[in-house]
Parts: sequence; C-alpha cells; structure tokens
Amino acid sequence: MEQAEQQGVTEVLPEEEKQRRDLSLLEASLYVAGRPLDLKTLCSMLRTRSVMKVKRLAKMLSDDYKVRDSALEVLELADERFVLQLRPEFTPQVRRLAIRPLLSSGPLKTLAYVAFRQPVSQAHVILVRGSHAYGHVKQLEELGLIVKERVKRGCVVKTTEFFADYFGFSHDVRVMKRQLKDVFKDYEQAEEKVEKEEPEPAASE
Repeated sequence: MEQAEQQGVTEVLPEEEKQRRDLSLLEASLYVAGRPLDLKTLCSMLRTRSVMKVKRLAKMLSDDYKVRDSALEVLELADERFVLQLRPEFTPQVRRLAIRPLLSSGPLKTLAYVAFRQPVSQAHVILVRGSHAYGHVKQLEELGLIVKERVKRGCVVKTTEFFADYFGFSHDVRVMKRQLKDVFKDYEQAEEKVEKEEPEPAASE
C-alpha cells in the first residue's frame, strides 16, 4: 500500500512540475513581449495545440497575481489576448522611469489627436498633423491601436479596444474623451510645476 501511495505521488509530481514550468514560461513570454499576446502565440511558446489549456493557464496566472497583490497584473483583453502590465494606479509615480515607450513623440501626438477627435477622417488627421502623419497612421494601425474604416469619401480613423485596454481608458468613446481631457490637464499642470521648480540659470560674469 505504501509503495502504491509512493507510486501515486511519483505520478502526480511530474504533472505539477510541468504546470509550474508552463506557468513560468507563460509569465516570461508576457514579460519579454511587453505587449498583449494572443492564444495562438502563447500556444506556440508552450508547444501545445490546446488553446483551452493555455487559456486556463493564463487565467491561473492572472488569479495568482491578484492573490499576490502585486504592482503588476495579468489582464485578459476582450479579444482573448493576455498582457502583463503595471496596474494603472502605479503609473503616475513611475512614469518618468520608463525607458522604452511604446511610441515616440510624433506618433503619440497623432494617436492622442485621433483618440480625442474620433471618429475622424484620415485626410483631416493629415491636414492637422502634417504629411509625416501618414507614417504615424500606418505604425499605429500595425500596433493595433487604431483602425481605418472605408467610407464613401476616403477613410475614417478611430481607436481600438486594445488602445483603451493598453492605456487604461474606457471603451465608451464619450467617457474616454473625458478621461483624455483629465490627462491633458494633469500633464499641463505637471509641466507648469516642473518649470517653476527649475533653478534659474546662473548669470554669466
């Protein structure tokens, strides 16, 4: 009996160890990617064809982060993608330490304009932001932050649900625009504070 129990334990442990390894690999994949990953990509990383298995593991990892009460979270997005990210409440305190922004200044300004004015025609975006915005729109679309929709007179541009999830905004466009106003207001106030605190340049002798 004792031998059978020992054999039973021996049979269970490898499966538990494999699950721990899979969870660790899943966590590592999300960390290194630095962006949402779909189930197909995660399946390839875990070398399995079982989408349900990977989805179950991703939810387990998400629950584990909730129990830890960590500054990080594993979030499931609407289109069955998962992302490892900083919880929104910690962003203001550590934003200045970020060294790998998702976008450079130009595309970020174009994205902000689209988000605030959406739905907006691509032609109007180019008119306001300049011809270089063609490249911005292409980059933003490739990143999944905006989407273009064909209309009779060209294209209309608007943000995606991924944009809202990534930056922590509401999916409701009206609410999102109010949130953007608050962000711009806070940014302007922060800039004014920094300018006031900067020491005056020393007078040359």
